[in-house]
Amino acid sequence: MNPPISHQQLARRHFLQQTALGFGGFAASAMAGRAASENQAKPNGMPHFKPKAKSVIWLFMRGGVSHMESFDPKPALTKYAGQSIGDTPYADVLDPRHVKDLRVVVVDDANGKARNKIYPLQVGFKRYGQSGIEVSDWFPHIGSCADDIAFVRSMWTTDNNHGAQVQFHSGRHMLDPRVPTIGAWVNYGLGTLNENLPQFINIGPRFFDKRDGHYLGPAFDAVNLRIDPTRPLDFAKPEGDISAAEQRAGLNLTNKLNRLAALQHPHDAALEARIKSYELAYRMQMAVPEVLQLERESEETRRLYGLDQAETKDFGQQLLAARRFVERGVRFIQIMHGNGAAGAWDNHGGLRKGHTKLSKQVDQPTAGLLKDLKQRGLLEDTIVVFATEFGRTPGSQGADGRDHHPFGFSVWMAGGGIKGGIAHGSTDELGFHAVEHPHYVTDIHATINHLLGLDPRRLEVPGFKRLDRDYGHVIREILA
Repeated sequence: MNPPISHQQLARRHFLQQTALGFGGFAASAMAGRAASENQAKPNGMPHFKPKAKSVIWLFMRGGVSHMESFDPKPALTKYAGQSIGDTPYADVLDPRHVKDLRVVVVDDANGKARNKIYPLQVGFKRYGQSGIEVSDWFPHIGSCADDIAFVRSMWTTDNNHGAQVQFHSGRHMLDPRVPTIGAWVNYGLGTLNENLPQFINIGPRFFDKRDGHYLGPAFDAVNLRIDPTRPLDFAKPEGDISAAEQRAGLNLTNKLNRLAALQHPHDAALEARIKSYELAYRMQMAVPEVLQLERESEETRRLYGLDQAETKDFGQQLLAARRFVERGVRFIQIMHGNGAAGAWDNHGGLRKGHTKLSKQVDQPTAGLLKDLKQRGLLEDTIVVFATEFGRTPGSQGADGRDHHPFGFSVWMAGGGIKGGIAHGSTDELGFHAVEHPHYVTDIHATINHLLGLDPRRLEVPGFKRLDRDYGHVIREILA
C-alpha cells in the first residue's frame, strides 16, 4: 500500500496540474510510485555481472499466433487432414499425462470432436539462409533474417485463455496474485541510461493487465506512448497556455518548495524521489516528441520499415520509433500488436484470412528492425523478442479456424548475445506438445535477465515471496 498523501502534497500537485508541468495523472503516479519504492527496496541500477546486452525490444502478438503456420512446420497436419487425432498414429498426444499443469485440461473426443479433426496447414514453408531453417510463406522477410534468429519451438504455458498474456509477461497465472512483469524487473534492476527518457515504454493495446510494477510500485509501470509527436503522452502538455520559460519557472519553484520541506522533514526520503519525478516529467515532455519525429529518417530507412505501404505503416512507425529510443538509451520497449480484448491474432475462424492480413502488417517492419539494428551496430547489445501468449490447436475449430493451445508454441529471439541460425526445442509431429527441451514462459525472462547481467534472485524485495518457477531457467543452448 502506498503511503498516504498529505494536504501539502495535494496542494503541490494541484499547483503543478494547473500551471507549470501539466502532467496530471502521470506526474502523480510517478510521485506516488517513487515514494512507494523508497519505502521498499532500493535497486542499485548496476548489473550483477558483465552484460552482453543493454536494451530489449519486446514484440508481442496478442491473441495467439499459430506456431504451425509461422515457425514450426508440421507436414503431418496436411497428411492426416480431416481425421480425428485419435485415429492417427499420434493419438497419444491426447494422453493427459502430457499436460504440464493440472489447471489446463485437454479437450478429448467426447467433449470436443470438432477440435480434434485435424486442420491442414494453410500456408507453405521455405528454407532460409545458411541455417536452412524453415519459416512460413506468411513471414518471408523474417525468414530472410533466419541466420540472426534463435527460434524456440518448445514453449508451454498453463492458461488456456487470453489471461495467458498476463502470464507470459509476469510468469504467474492470471488467477494468482499479480506480480511485476519482465519489463518492470529490468527497469527496477538496471535503472536509467538516459535521464531525459522513460526507461520502460509500452506502445499498443493492453487489456488484461495495464500495470507492470505491482508490488514494486507504479514507478516501474511502463509509460504508455503513441506515435504522435504532437501528443505522445497523456497529460503531457500544460493545461494552460504558458511558455517554456514559464513552465521551467514553475518547476523550479516547486523544487524549491520541496527542498524547504525536506529541511523541515530530513528523514522523508520520498521528497527527493518526488523531485526527481517532476524533473523527469519535464524532461520527457521536451525529449519524447523529438524521438518521434520519424520524418528525419532517410527515405531508404522509412521504406525498410514499410512506412511507404498502408499495410505496414503503423507497425513500421512503432518499430522505427523503438530503434530511435534504443539509440537514446531506453532499456525496455514493449510493443503490443493486435487490437481487441483477446487480440487480433485470435483466429477461431478464418485463420487463413486473418493470419495472412496480420502477418503482412508485422513481417516487413520486424525484419526491417533487425536489419536496421544490425547495420547500425545496435543488434550486438539489443535483444529483440517476437512472442505470443500461446499457439493454436492442430485440430480445427468450426470450419476454418484453430482454438487456443497452451501445450506447445513458438517464440524467437535475436541480438544481444543470442546465437542466430538455430531452431531449439520441438513439438511432436502434430505440434500438440512441447516434447524436446520444453520451456515455460519464464525461461524467456531468465534468458533476457542473464544477457542483461541480472540475477533475478538478487532482485528480491523484502516481504514479497516469488515462486521458483518465476525465476525461470536460462536457455543456454541459444546463447552465443
